[in-house]
Amino acid sequence: MKNENEKLDQLFENLENQWDIHEMDSQHSNRFSEKLALKKRKKNFGYIYAIAASVVVMLGIALLYTNNDKPKELKFASKETKQTDSIFTVLIEHQLEQVKAKKSPENEKIINDALQQMKSLDSDYEKIKHELEVNGESKPIIYAMISNLQTRISFLQNVLKHIDETEKLKNLNDEKTI
Repeated sequence: MKNENEKLDQLFENLENQWDIHEMDSQHSNRFSEKLALKKRKKNFGYIYAIAASVVVMLGIALLYTNNDKPKELKFASKETKQTDSIFTVLIEHQLEQVKAKKSPENEKIINDALQQMKSLDSDYEKIKHELEVNGESKPIIYAMISNLQTRISFLQNVLKHIDETEKLKNLNDEKTI
């Protein structure tokens, strides 16, 4: 060990005149502090970018899942066609709610049959929408779409009228028996 210490002492003695003993200028520490502060500021932006990217990914996932729950829209249709579809769809849904609200043991069979028929008309409408997406807007497809929508509305109106007539007949029969 003594031998090793002597080797180290000898090494330092050989390097004695080669040491860098220059003084730093007075602005050196200020420049160093500025560079250090700049580096710290850059690191803070990294966290902000990471958080922003995470938020964007989460929003994208949320939008993806919420869009799957909504009914399929007419993606390739013109503004007027989309507007027509949305107006008729609201009317049909409103009348469907009215039909379902009138459900009773006396008219349950009528309502169930009507709902079955509506499913059939809905599937036809989905086929028309598919044709619209595949072939684009053409007069025959638009006419078929509007015809289907009108048929569904008039069908629901007829069902409501029939239910009302059935209820009136029942009320008349009840009055006669009293």
